[in-house]
Amino acid sequence: MLLSGHKVCSASISTPAGIIVRTEIKEQILNCDSASCAVVKDSGDDPDVTNGIMVYAEVSCIESGIEITGGKGIGKVTKPGLDQPVGEYAINSVPRKMIEQSVKEAAEIYEYKGGFRIVISIPQGEEIAKKTFNPRMGIVGGISVIGTTGIVEPMSSSAIVETIRTEANMRKANGHEYLLLNVGNYSEDFIKLKNEKLSDRTVTCSNFIGDAFDIGVALGFKGILIIGHIGKLVKLGSGIMNTHSSYADGRMETLISCGVAAGVSNDILVRLLDCVTTDAAIDILIENNAADAVFKVLVERVEHYIAARVHNEVEIGAVIFSTKNNILLKTSKADELIKHISEE
Repeated sequence: MLLSGHKVCSASISTPAGIIVRTEIKEQILNCDSASCAVVKDSGDDPDVTNGIMVYAEVSCIESGIEITGGKGIGKVTKPGLDQPVGEYAINSVPRKMIEQSVKEAAEIYEYKGGFRIVISIPQGEEIAKKTFNPRMGIVGGISVIGTTGIVEPMSSSAIVETIRTEANMRKANGHEYLLLNVGNYSEDFIKLKNEKLSDRTVTCSNFIGDAFDIGVALGFKGILIIGHIGKLVKLGSGIMNTHSSYADGRMETLISCGVAAGVSNDILVRLLDCVTTDAAIDILIENNAADAVFKVLVERVEHYIAARVHNEVEIGAVIFSTKNNILLKTSKADELIKHISEE
């Protein structure tokens, strides 16, 4: 709109997932030196407090470069360990890349050689943030603009559990006796990196880990292996089998209780309470030579709870990783399960 001088009623966006999304544009305002408009957030059947909110973008020309900043309702980062540095608006790197790509495409179409300043705002953001974990995570003043694929995955219990059941049924029908679970994009990428042949064998269970275990038992699999980032699977160490943040957090509490059992000093453990990510907590443990002892307890606890969930009726194991800290943890039966899965 800024470069053409004409209002736009709809727009097509190429998402990182490779899906083209066409969206209606609302509240278009066109001035001589800026243009702004809004879209409505559509969460589908995801139980998301941001569903239906208005997300605004205002663009103006600058001499060079692309500046992306936040306006009303966008939170600022106050603690280290998040996608953006402290002091920056919580607009994550993937959305930033999507914005950059879009404005570069527009500049090329209209042969514009200058730069852009983009302000993203969500007027309801500050109020909505009170209903989220953002304040605890170190994002204040509003909500964050996140995402890895650009597409909201269906997260309602019935929808996702039935999807897991359908995919697991397909694996069983194809003669597989062992069920390989991943919890999302990070674990899918990790599996591809470590053993690409297994990437086609996985069933994505998202946060519904306990349900996926139940399905594996009900379908008669001989063994179940779950692979996931420590930010999710650390919760298994407290018996939390639905890892969605709206159900429970418990990441730091789990690490702290493991630290107590491992004999780590209180001074170190108290510092974990202020961490917003497991990777940040792990950094502290590593710096104080406490990581190995804590991880030993964590693996034992994870093994206890996942075995209890399946009532020891099937072989079960977990692989827990963090690429940032080069962490790779395995329960006692994990390697054996990997071998069985690889041989099928």
